[in-house]
Amino acid sequence: MTQAPPTLQAFLARYTRSLLSGTARAIEDLSPDELHFRPNDDCNSIGFDAWHIARTADNLIHFAFERQQPVWLQQGLDQQWGLPKVEQGTGMDPAVAHALRFPDPKALAGYLTAVRDAIVPRIEAMDDAYLDTTTTIRPQREMSRADIIGQVIINHGNNHLGQISLARTLVGKPGLGF
Repeated sequence: MTQAPPTLQAFLARYTRSLLSGTARAIEDLSPDELHFRPNDDCNSIGFDAWHIARTADNLIHFAFERQQPVWLQQGLDQQWGLPKVEQGTGMDPAVAHALRFPDPKALAGYLTAVRDAIVPRIEAMDDAYLDTTTTIRPQREMSRADIIGQVIINHGNNHLGQISLARTLVGKPGLGF
């Protein structure tokens, strides 16, 4: 008996879960110095890439789609950690991005996990009409919500996770291998 292919919702939720879980695992064993490692002067830190992955997913699913407060603001992490309230890294001036200081790696991994736990069930519950609805996001353009999740959260996020994996090897940690 052949199994029916997963729904689009299940597919998007699975890979969003994988991205956010994998990013949390990728940073939780780092020291604060390793979290702030930048492979060269033109690169962002490991912490920046992890924060950017979480903030992007959190902001898109909560704010861009529903105009609801993201986990970031619900938990007051901008104030607790002294990081930008609204910005999530896209288009940020490199000097500003490079100067950001992130909390303990386990705390940042906790934010990634909280975002995962908040948004994956939302994605699973989205119906086809909701996913087909277009939303304008900057600096991209108007896109369907399905494309935003697939391209901006999953694809773009995994590009940053690859950067984290490489940077881990440069600080003497094993690459992610998944």
